[in-house]
Amino acid sequence: MEQQTVEMITRMVLQTINRMEEKSNGCQVPVGVSARHIHLTQEHVETLFGQGYRLTKKKDLMGGQYACNETVTVVGLKLRAIENVRVLGPVRKASQLEISATDAMKLGVAAPIRESGNVAGSAPIAVVGPKGVIYLEEGCIIAMRHIHMSPADAMAAGVADGDIVSVKADNERGTVFNQVKIRVNDSFTLEMHIDTDEANASKIKTGDKVTIIK
Repeated sequence: MEQQTVEMITRMVLQTINRMEEKSNGCQVPVGVSARHIHLTQEHVETLFGQGYRLTKKKDLMGGQYACNETVTVVGLKLRAIENVRVLGPVRKASQLEISATDAMKLGVAAPIRESGNVAGSAPIAVVGPKGVIYLEEGCIIAMRHIHMSPADAMAAGVADGDIVSVKADNERGTVFNQVKIRVNDSFTLEMHIDTDEANASKIKTGDKVTIIK
């Protein structure tokens, strides 16, 4: 391809991105890099940590969630394991492990990319605690990248709950993330969540800011 043609295509792409950014009011969003973690039911908490056990809080997160002091080991196919996976509270109606694509390869599981809570037909995984073991026939996913927003944040950005947007990182990698889901709730603080694979590849760390482009 001739150099002039390459330059023309590059200019067209940049112009399109800039127009998309203008339509979204150039809303900047801080990033939170989400490490692997697991949500558990109370029944599974007691199986893993002992009868009557209650999770203990280590650090508050947004939306009423918190990181727990408790960790588990997860075991995939061929007995490949990852230790010290953080439990997040409070307990849920269904247990769910969220990992990165690299984690999935290490564990030997075919974890689908899903929105949190959508675990039907997802990958199986074994979970080992100090007092017992559970086997999830489904529940292992790679979390779909998403942005938490309050209603006021959503109004300012011109988006609504459930919208799918693109996001641009203005750093040396200049990464554009597509298929980013908007999640709106009164309890949310403005933050985009990506996993460790995405953060490392795009050279983004927690606290960096990205811009919504539609």
